[in-house]
Amino acid sequence: MWVPKWRRDRNKGFESPMPTQPVSNEEFIPRPQNKNQAKVEYLIDTLSTEKAKKLDMDRRDFLRSSMGMATAFVASNMVYGQAWAVDEEETLDPAVTAEKFPKGEYFVFDVQGHFTNGVPLNFRNMEVMKNMGFELNNDDEAYGFTNFVKEMFFDSETSMVCISGVPGKETNKDKSGTILEGEERTGKGRHALLPSWLMSQRKSDLNELAKSPRALCQGNCAPNHYWNHGTNQPSFSELFEQIEREVNLYKIDSWKWYCHTDPGRSGDGFRCDDEEIAYPFYERSKELGMKIFSVHKGFASQSRTLGHYAHPGDLEKAALDHPDITFIAYHSALKHGPGEPQFGTDGFYDPTTGDFAWHAALIDIKERNPQIDNIYPEIGSSYGLLAVAHPEMCQHLMGRNIKAYGADHVIWGTDCLWWGSPQWVIDSFKRFQISDELCERFDYSKVTKEDKAKIFGLNSARMYGVDPNAIKAFPGDTMTKLKNEYSQAGGQRQNAAHGWVRDEKKE
Repeated sequence: MWVPKWRRDRNKGFESPMPTQPVSNEEFIPRPQNKNQAKVEYLIDTLSTEKAKKLDMDRRDFLRSSMGMATAFVASNMVYGQAWAVDEEETLDPAVTAEKFPKGEYFVFDVQGHFTNGVPLNFRNMEVMKNMGFELNNDDEAYGFTNFVKEMFFDSETSMVCISGVPGKETNKDKSGTILEGEERTGKGRHALLPSWLMSQRKSDLNELAKSPRALCQGNCAPNHYWNHGTNQPSFSELFEQIEREVNLYKIDSWKWYCHTDPGRSGDGFRCDDEEIAYPFYERSKELGMKIFSVHKGFASQSRTLGHYAHPGDLEKAALDHPDITFIAYHSALKHGPGEPQFGTDGFYDPTTGDFAWHAALIDIKERNPQIDNIYPEIGSSYGLLAVAHPEMCQHLMGRNIKAYGADHVIWGTDCLWWGSPQWVIDSFKRFQISDELCERFDYSKVTKEDKAKIFGLNSARMYGVDPNAIKAFPGDTMTKLKNEYSQAGGQRQNAAHGWVRDEKKE
């Protein structure tokens, strides 16, 4: 039986500062917690109980503090080795963490943030934000948006976010030819989780609220969304109409493609290097000035029949043929996450080379074509999942990305809210280190603070044309004032991962 991770933790009376097992966002069947993950959870539980008692603190409050977070990293190191930079003193004195890892040290630009359009995906732990001093709709149309603001901005150090799409299309006109607007374009339900029109609207809401640039948005339109079944090719008139609408009316900042989905019922997925289907889209998009394409790569089990289209191999020719287009390879093409049974099969990960399925193919593209400068590996979910379940692979993920593409081409994303507040992921990357052994064996470089600054946000700022110095204005914007009021009123991050896990009691 499946159960939301937050409910499982609360039933056990234990809310870890970081996930202690991979969670599913309903795209794969969650696996049972393995022995090492159970050890980490046991150690966090035991150590936090001892330390909270020593400090005369409520354990839940301790676990939500920087001391609780440090305790989680200590526990992980005890099981997996020294994967995280953490001192024992941090578990008893928040001032130590504040000095070592000061808040606001980095400009954090998350290029992959999600909420839903009135669709309670069952795993959502709805935390309605109240009395924050501004007016936002809290009806079904905005389901999850208030919690998105809370967890992304109030409960984490995220400075900017790109609202990232999920598969879906819009209907341009009704049967009489009248152009549709808003929800009429998509309706409601799972087929319209986060449409382009809503991402655009919420981008405007956030920036109006903050009185400063805090959000960008993506467009969902893709080559197989409008299909002429008579000619078995895209309906280019409809396709171009939607492209123009999203660029000119919605003011999108990039595209989000899922090559392994088929919202237009074409009967197939598509490849980024398809000259007949994808290339006309590129050309029309470039004419309109839109040259950033974020493409879901990896996590192939999202589609049992079209999952092969999530392989990164099609980025090679597309990038070579279109050097003026920026391709962001979401998830760094990790084929299977630790929550999937394929993750543990022989051949998926080779510790002698540091290779693992599909990520190796993304690395090979750059090694074959050192001149390619327009592919950027993004680490949403891949980094967080591996940090929890396999820190050694996590070191290879980052080590190989940086070695092949350079620290100036690796992009920060988290895939939150599926993981709750992204603060635990931010804290983990602040502490992230590649071991001396792996650096020596695989010729990896140590990840410096300068590298982390680039990955956390400076790379994306450069890509999207955002002035990083704008961060200097943020302390005076409305969002920061609201965040300060929230903190002073006792607001706390909820240690809640919103995805699904196995319910051990029902096994």
